[in-house]
Amino acid sequence: MRKLIISIALLCITGMGLCQNIKGRVIDKSNQPMPGANVYWVNTTKGTISDVNGDFELTAATIKDKRLVASYVGYLQDTILITDQQNVTFRLAEISSMGNEVLITGKRPDSYISTIDPIKTEVITSGELSKGACCDLAGCFNTSGSVQPATTNVITNSQELRILGLSGIYNQVLFDGMPMIQGLSYTYGISAIPGPLVENIFVAKGANSVAQGFESISGQINVEPKEPGNADKLLLNVYLNSFLESQFNTIYSNDIGNRKEWKSLTAFHTVQPALKVDRDDDNFLDLPLLTRYMLYNKLKYRDDNSWGWSSRIGLMYLNEQRIGGQWNFNPEKHKGSSTVYGQTVNINQPTIYTKTGYRFNDHQALTLFVSGYFQQQDSWFGETNYGADQLNLWANLQLEQHWGTNHDLKTGLSVRRMRLDEDISFTSNPLNKTYQGNYLRNETIPGAFAENTFRWLNDRLTWIAGVRADHHNQFGWYFTPRSLVKYDFSANTTLRLSTGYGWRTAYIFPENINLLASQRNVLFQEDLEPEEAINLGINALQRFTFRNVSGYISVDFYQTRFINQIFPDYNTDPTMAFLTNFTGTSISNGFQVDLDLKFYENINFKASYNFLEVYRETGSGKMLLPFVPRHKILTSFSYKPLNEKWHFDLNIHWYGIQQLPETSGLPSDLSRPSESEPYTVINLQYTRNWKKFELYIGVENLLDFRQKRPIISWQDPYSPYFDTSSVWGPTRGIEAYLGIRIRI
Repeated sequence: MRKLIISIALLCITGMGLCQNIKGRVIDKSNQPMPGANVYWVNTTKGTISDVNGDFELTAATIKDKRLVASYVGYLQDTILITDQQNVTFRLAEISSMGNEVLITGKRPDSYISTIDPIKTEVITSGELSKGACCDLAGCFNTSGSVQPATTNVITNSQELRILGLSGIYNQVLFDGMPMIQGLSYTYGISAIPGPLVENIFVAKGANSVAQGFESISGQINVEPKEPGNADKLLLNVYLNSFLESQFNTIYSNDIGNRKEWKSLTAFHTVQPALKVDRDDDNFLDLPLLTRYMLYNKLKYRDDNSWGWSSRIGLMYLNEQRIGGQWNFNPEKHKGSSTVYGQTVNINQPTIYTKTGYRFNDHQALTLFVSGYFQQQDSWFGETNYGADQLNLWANLQLEQHWGTNHDLKTGLSVRRMRLDEDISFTSNPLNKTYQGNYLRNETIPGAFAENTFRWLNDRLTWIAGVRADHHNQFGWYFTPRSLVKYDFSANTTLRLSTGYGWRTAYIFPENINLLASQRNVLFQEDLEPEEAINLGINALQRFTFRNVSGYISVDFYQTRFINQIFPDYNTDPTMAFLTNFTGTSISNGFQVDLDLKFYENINFKASYNFLEVYRETGSGKMLLPFVPRHKILTSFSYKPLNEKWHFDLNIHWYGIQQLPETSGLPSDLSRPSESEPYTVINLQYTRNWKKFELYIGVENLLDFRQKRPIISWQDPYSPYFDTSSVWGPTRGIEAYLGIRIRI
């Protein structure tokens, strides 16, 4: 009954309006999309900005002069007379001076907040990613205040991406719009996506569309890889850091066949291990020895905005090995040893996905999304062997139709099939751990959804209302309502409101890898139910332009309130981890202010402030959750001269005090402070550009701040107090790097 009341409350908004919508795209002469282009009606202030794909949509209602204009910095503007068209394409030509062969090219924003989406969506482009090393997805958020990478196991360097101060399990990570980082792939999945393959990253806080599923409790991160036909013909990237860890990436894009309707993009990525480093003198390596090979291919058939058939097919294979632990650990000799401690991870994962659709006309399209992967993983954590296989299948059939004059409706059916088989065993068990055995999870979740986009008041008011119903084979029916509203007070002032319910099933060991990496015993005190939460959010965005300065200020507040949450209890007993359903008060409050300034088209300054309060209420009062800085400040500065031959980028991160796990129950020589110390991390990079060649050199953590000896009981890794998860800051110190990019 409670879920039904929530569903009705979240969807209890109605209204009507009339407008005629014009959709279109802005591209250049090479058919490349032009994000951030201005599209407006002649002699009016009514217009919009094209999104990251160059697409736009605006109303023609009340417009008498039906001349539509598109403009872009460095390009000749174009005008189209609208008669009965509902879909148009602008192809803009560059402004050039033929006499001295000076060419002025347009610039797309390196990062920006979308003006179209009802949910606040931060877009991070490949241009922004080139301002840092960005070796993998976890390193792609150096200039984003919304996402915080965090280490979950320092020995193997497993990482997660946190939004609103909550664990990464509560935000949904999509690859090319597909939910492919779940369960077993969650532990190391974000590190397996190479930065050079990424074209755009879309970060949305809070409730999102129901089309991708019932999760995304705290937000959603959609990673968009480079697109066949739009990428460079050939991209080579070579990277080497001061630990002598090296990476190599190659991406090749080409057309197939005489008609060139098929396009292909092939990528190869490898990481080779660093030298052994132990600056702490704790006999443990500061970073694991990582070896990775990844092969990726994406085929594209026609554009999905064209009438008729279109398709995208992705194939990927990942092989990865991580080795960490004590200095003299050799996996060939010491795997499972009770004398020399080490951790190893071996992963094999083939993946396939497709987005295939048929567009009947400008108003209707039917699209089938399918993804599947199989991951085989064998891991050792000292004497603990963790072997697991996961098969993950997802399919989504979606019908899109523009109906009436102001409605876009998405309806569809989906099914998720997941089989996770985990085996845990011990070569020896002196601490009498009780959680060894086989854990088999079979999930089948069919579902249906409907989502309608309303546009009223000449597109000033946009409302997305969606609901989905899913049936879990073990837990039964769940209804997921979402509501997203955007109101434009003017062309530069926007208010957004969002609310929604989300739920998910927990995968205990992959999502809490420190349970295996520590020497704690794990005790399941009851059957675990799905986690459930409601998220509420508000965002205000003000854009401005004054002479040679432009930019925006964004202010938002999001609250996540859990109905049920599963959080291992590490405090009751330092040698145990208790797992229960927590149905009491558990809340995350997140407040963020962003300021973005651009001076003279070549200087960019950004600042972001975050206040996070993540807590539970227990019998003893409010308990702050660990490893969440209550205050965080990020500033970044970028300078690129008008000739664009070089650019300099700097970002500074300041982290406030974090609550740390309780260690008073440990022996006195192992206890730690209850709070972390504030610290600052400075990253800088210099990039030199030639026509097809780019050299970049940088330093991360310039001040060489380190959390020293983060491993509890490093002196005796086989003691009951050994724990690798107490990481609140950088552990490897200053890191210099050098890289080369070649584009053809």
